[in-house]
Amino acid sequence: MKLRLLVGLVALAFIYGCATKKFIAPIVKEAPIADVTESVSENLIITAETLVEGKNLYTTNCADCHSLYEKESFTAEQWKPIVLRMQKNTRLTDLQREKIYAYLTTPQF
Repeated sequence: MKLRLLVGLVALAFIYGCATKKFIAPIVKEAPIADVTESVSENLIITAETLVEGKNLYTTNCADCHSLYEKESFTAEQWKPIVLRMQKNTRLTDLQREKIYAYLTTPQF
């Protein structure tokens, strides 16, 4: 009888300890926004070769981690922080990042 009671208490303690705990995340009123206005240079001379290389870099590097977005999914201003943030996840140089940005923001290519 004592053994059953002891096993029952241990089982109850185990179940209580493994039960999911409710975690209440803190409320963030304002998220800090990174200043990336000067991070993507617009001084790159855009040629057909630049755009082809940007497209190749985008399709080969970005597709390694996730599905590719259509160019029109974001505006040029929206692409700036995205391209900058994704560069940190890859081994792209600044020039390669600028070529990808040029490809994504140049219409009709």
